Amino acid sequence: MLTGYITNVWGILALWGLMGFGMSGVGLAVMHDANHGAYSKNKKTNEWVGRILYLVGGYPANWRIQHNVLHHTYTNISGHDEDLGNGFIRMSPNQKRMGFHKFQIIYVPMLYVIMTLYWFVSKDFQQIFRYKKKNLLKTQQLTFSTSLIKIALSKVIYALVFIVLPIAVLPLPWSVTMWGFLLMHAVCGLSLALIFQCAHVIEETSFFDAEENGGSMENNFAIHQLKSTANFAHGSRAFSWFIGGLNYQIEHHLFPNICHVHYRQISGIVKETAEEYGIPYVAHKTFAGALRSHFGMLYSLGNGSYEKKMEKEQRQLVAS
Repeated sequence: MLTGYITNVWGILALWGLMGFGMSGVGLAVMHDANHGAYSKNKKTNEWVGRILYLVGGYPANWRIQHNVLHHTYTNISGHDEDLGNGFIRMSPNQKRMGFHKFQIIYVPMLYVIMTLYWFVSKDFQQIFRYKKKNLLKTQQLTFSTSLIKIALSKVIYALVFIVLPIAVLPLPWSVTMWGFLLMHAVCGLSLALIFQCAHVIEETSFFDAEENGGSMENNFAIHQLKSTANFAHGSRAFSWFIGGLNYQIEHHLFPNICHVHYRQISGIVKETAEEYGIPYVAHKTFAGALRSHFGMLYSLGNGSYEKKMEKEQRQLVAS
């Protein structure tokens, strides 16, 4: 686009959409490993590569707190795992069901579409204030003022590169650039959301409440991860390459410090061990199957049928 080789409006928009897939690929296959310390054996290399998250409009330290500290430690535990949403989307039976949740099967995809745009505009600022109150910034050896300055500066630079520069260079109305920018984030946000949610918020995984068991984890850590995490699409190597091996989410949650290129090799061992001890190992054959399960779960959580199903299964278990 910047070289002027393509100037057609639809061609420009197609390239913005392609950048959206590129953003999601970078986030899934490069940034994710680096911020887990798994991209390289060298700590400094991981730190620098992890900063590529700035190109997706996010702040690496916030991501590490939400993902590494909260999500990986408290997977599918309401009140701790921020990946379960903020209340507008009901992603766990332990979250209060509101009247509008019965429509979430309709509006959730639209929220997924704006996920990274919200991340760029507002989420990082909200998180940094929240993490300050929870005293979580110390997990990243950061102060609040330093973090706030880095976030603000990174947002300004991001806007200059991805909005101001194309408007200044491209021989097109500024509105085309803005539509392209929104399209890029729509593609990226939807891609990231579906990959991650299909690994945890599906009909076959288990959910937990922070208030149960005195706020402690019910199971051994490894058992908890197996019960709250699922795999999908093991048969597609190209798909696995593009999403950074995150179709092997079980292996990733058990061994987050191992680079994703090894997940395929260790998955057989994990599955055999789980079956040996009678622990669930959930794996959908295809990504489409995982998507059906995810949206089926959202639908049942929204209309209350999930609870009725669980009550029925509990009565049958007691009767037997």
